[in-house]
Amino acid sequence: MNKKPLPLIIVALVVIGVLYWVFAAPSVGNPEIPSDAASIARGEYLYNAGGCASCHQPDDAQGPIGGYQIESPMGGSFFVPNITQDPEVGIGGWTGRDYIRAIKHGRSPSGGFYWPAFPFRTYSNLSDAEVLDLAAYMQTMDAIPSDIPAHDLPAWQFSWMMAGWNILAGFMEGEAPAVGDDPLVQRGAYLARSLGHCSECHTPRNVFGMLQLGDEFAGATGVAPAINAEALAGYSAEDFLYFLQEGMNLDFEVMAGQMGKVIEHTSQLSPEDQDAYVAFFLRETE
Repeated sequence: MNKKPLPLIIVALVVIGVLYWVFAAPSVGNPEIPSDAASIARGEYLYNAGGCASCHQPDDAQGPIGGYQIESPMGGSFFVPNITQDPEVGIGGWTGRDYIRAIKHGRSPSGGFYWPAFPFRTYSNLSDAEVLDLAAYMQTMDAIPSDIPAHDLPAWQFSWMMAGWNILAGFMEGEAPAVGDDPLVQRGAYLARSLGHCSECHTPRNVFGMLQLGDEFAGATGVAPAINAEALAGYSAEDFLYFLQEGMNLDFEVMAGQMGKVIEHTSQLSPEDQDAYVAFFLRETE
């Protein structure tokens, strides 16, 4: 009797299982997007705290129509998408499932993979309820069509490669330093590490473009300066709060460009959340 088919079947099942694990879209249910005023208001606050307009809304645009160009560390450029309610080029018609998969898992409604120029790994720490509140606010936006170029990337780059990249990043990024039990510091850590996604620019990356969280906020050459404890050693709480509100550093330089847009958002945070940012960045570290 030929017993070869059994091992082949086992190998095939293992391969199918691995492929499913790598490529299957995460199961998040399909929760309803709320439409009440309180949810929309919370979503508007999250939209601002997350700095969504910084990348998605060009100067003088009436909404987040996209188009901003981001250089890829692997060569080429990404072009930020339209996130208005336009059904053709935007996100009109998205469900609660679509928002959660996109924002927290980097997956498109069709099951495809978003490039990590969109900080979905950072946003993964948002709760599903927060994402749905964000969706509630975004659904109040007008539908504004725009012409967004296709990403201009080297021929060897395919979005499906992000399946393996995302798994490897989970092992290779490491962990950010612990912050202790102070609720204000913990809130600041959540704002800076998740909603504010400060690491996306201010933390170095390895050769694969993965954040090196053990060196959190140590700066990224050619991208953004360090904002770790050593870099901020000269700041008092009042100095850093003023920076968040007005964008002026200790050298009396006023932030411009992308950081200037970040200040537009941090200046609109609640006093409590601004204090949380201060507590987190100026906390005592070992």
